[in-house]
Parts: sequence; C-alpha cells; structure tokens
Amino acid sequence: MKRPVPGGFDPARPAARASVLRPTESAAVTTELDTGVFETLLPSGTRILSERIDSVRSVATGFWFRSGSAHEPRELAGISHLLEHMVFKGTARRSALELALEIEGLGGSLDAYTAHEHTSFMARVPDTELRTALDVLSDLSFEPRLSADDLVLEREVVLEEIARVEDTPDDVVFELHGDFLFGGHPYGSSILGQRDTVGSVDAADLVRLHESIYRPAALVVAAAGRVEHEELVELVERHLPDESGQGPRDVESPDSFGRGFQRVTRPGGRQVHIVAGAPGIAWGDPLRDASIVVGTALGGGMTSRLFQRIREELGLAYAVFSWQSFYRAGGAVGAYVGTRPESADRAREALLSELGNLADDGLAEEEDEETRRQIKGQLLLSLESTSSRMHRLAGTVLHDEPYRSLDEIAARIDAVTTADVQEACSMLHPDGLAVLELAPA
Repeated sequence: MKRPVPGGFDPARPAARASVLRPTESAAVTTELDTGVFETLLPSGTRILSERIDSVRSVATGFWFRSGSAHEPRELAGISHLLEHMVFKGTARRSALELALEIEGLGGSLDAYTAHEHTSFMARVPDTELRTALDVLSDLSFEPRLSADDLVLEREVVLEEIARVEDTPDDVVFELHGDFLFGGHPYGSSILGQRDTVGSVDAADLVRLHESIYRPAALVVAAAGRVEHEELVELVERHLPDESGQGPRDVESPDSFGRGFQRVTRPGGRQVHIVAGAPGIAWGDPLRDASIVVGTALGGGMTSRLFQRIREELGLAYAVFSWQSFYRAGGAVGAYVGTRPESADRAREALLSELGNLADDGLAEEEDEETRRQIKGQLLLSLESTSSRMHRLAGTVLHDEPYRSLDEIAARIDAVTTADVQEACSMLHPDGLAVLELAPA
C-alpha cells in the first residue's frame, strides 16, 4: 500500500460554473470552466484540460490513464507499476536515453507514477517546447517496445525498488496496515506488488495490459502554464491512436474491514512504528470536506493535536501525523507515530487517547475555525506551481468531480457543518480501529 499523504489537506478537487460550448472541426466539445481554464471532450473519450498562467514561462503537462493497481488480478499484482517502468525503455523511434534526453536536454523534467486507480506520465518544459513534451509523452504511452529483453533488466530495477521499501520500516508498516485494514481488497495492496507476482509477469502480459488500457477512452490530458488550449488539443489529437479502447473500469467497494490490534516483529531497526486506521469515505462522499477538516486538526501540522500532545508535551516521537486515503469506491483514515521500543506503550496509549477524545468530543469552535483557515491558506500556496495546477485539473476527471474555482472550494470548506465535523470525528473512534505495530525483533 502506498503510504498516504500526511495530514488532511486535499489540494482542491475541483461545481461547474456556466459553460461556453463550441464544436471543433473534429466534433470535439470544448467547455470554458473559468477564465483561462478549458476542457475538451474528444469523440474518442479523451478528456483534455488546461489552465493558462501568463506569469510563467513554463508548462507542466501529463497523461493519466484511468487504471492502476486496484484493477489488477491478484496473480499479477504489480503489473501496472511494472508497465509504467517498461514504457520508458524505448519506442520504435527513441531509445530509453533519447526519451529522457529530449526533455532533460531542454532543462525540463520527465516523471511518472502508479496509483491504485490511475497511472500517470508527466513532463515540465519551457513554454516553447509543449510540442516536444507531448510528442515524447505520446510516444512512450502508445508505442513502447515492451520487449522481453528489456523486461529482464527492468524487472530487477523494480525488485530493487521493492527491496528499498522493505528496508524502510515506516513504509513497510503502511503496507502491512493496508492489508490488515482492507482484508485483501486491492485498496490495501502494495502498488509495487510482491516479489513472486512481479517475477511471474512476462512480456505478453505487459502487451495485453497496454493494449487494453493505454488507449484514448481511458486517457486524461492536463496542462498548466503558458499554454494555448487550442494548440494543446490539436497536438494531442495528432498523436492519438485510431482505436479508442475501453473506458475506466470500476473497482468493487470493500465489504469488510479488519479491526483490533496486530503486532509484527522483524530483525533490525531502532523504532516501533504504529499505524491506527479505520474505514473512511470515497472521493465523492459529501462528508469529504469535513473529513479533511478533521484530519488537518488531528495531525496536519505543528499546531495539530497529535503534534502538540505526543511530540511537544510528551516528547515521545519525532514523526507523528494523521493521514487519509480517498478512492472512488472507499477510503481510509488514521494516524501514525514512530517511537523507541521503551516508549511504544505510552505513545500508542497517547495516540488512541487523542483519537478517542476527538471521536467523543469533536472539535472546539476556535480549533475548527483555525483549521479551516489553515486549509484555505494551504490551498492558495499549493497552487503557486504549474504542476499543482495540472494535477488539480486532472483530478476533476479522475474523481468524476466538477471543476471548482478557488472561491467555490473555500466556500465548501466554510459550509461544513458542526454535525458533519462530528460525524467525521466519529470515524476515528478507537473501538473501530485497526492498529498495527511494527517492532524490532
């Protein structure tokens, strides 16, 4: 399980405002979402979004394919992440080095990641080089070699990545906790897969996955920076393959969850890592904004309850925070603390005590108001980068949400009711928690 992002801040999941629709020559439909913000739906199903920012001289752009580790068969766990690696090994037109050099030679950057419900490839380049960025992204996305010889080497790279996580106990504890909480549901599974499943994937498996998923119907394209939307649409259309493929697939909702306490030991290490978590909510749940407020107040910064109590007052930890994971069909909420073995019992008791107080009493009025200001300020600061704005645009489609302006998002945070906050707090009651402790043997 990929480690959740600490704290409760959600960088703006963008209610659509009045839209201006116009057909293009290709029968695409373009909507103006806000000043300088556009979305185009192509006949193939591809969604293209952009935000023009005149104050920069760069553009961040990316491809998102709406399939990830939660869609994998158990026997091929990790194949989505392995495929993400393999597309960088070369295409019919470019070697692996040439793919990287085309972007890095411009002073730009090329990156990718796999999540539970999507896979993404991104580039950030000078604004004059959008054409090059899209050519590279489309080449590696739609025309990778996926050769058996490349797989032999890249499989070893992924196995090293798995080994790196295994050597990082504060990552391992989240993987173990995810499996404990979700009870075998793919939301709790490792995105990287396991050694045996990654070892069993062959080139034919990768080709089949690529042919079924890396197609226009499952594609979202987003760009932010000094970008013209019409040019972006034209360039994307030029590179799309003819076949549209299948659209995004659904993930079944988890039907049962683990609870109680588990203690796992392993050799090495000098700390005990404790994760306490409970079932949360999906992206589209009306309670999500309240959950973000609660998560931020609980462990979203130096002023949070957990930081002040466990680190500042008791001196029991260096790292302590809350976390939340929102998916299309479910989610999770919880908290983490890392401490020395001799402090583990006190730290765990303090953590559960704070969660119990929060679940029983909710947030004080002043604490609630301060947290909402914090969230709105974080939102404004996060959107000073083109990459953050690009991710925000893509998120509107990936999570089936309408675009919202910053004022609309702030209004939603302000509109969270006291009853909503209390309901979100109640999700963290100790009686419903799955608590996992990873300790040195």
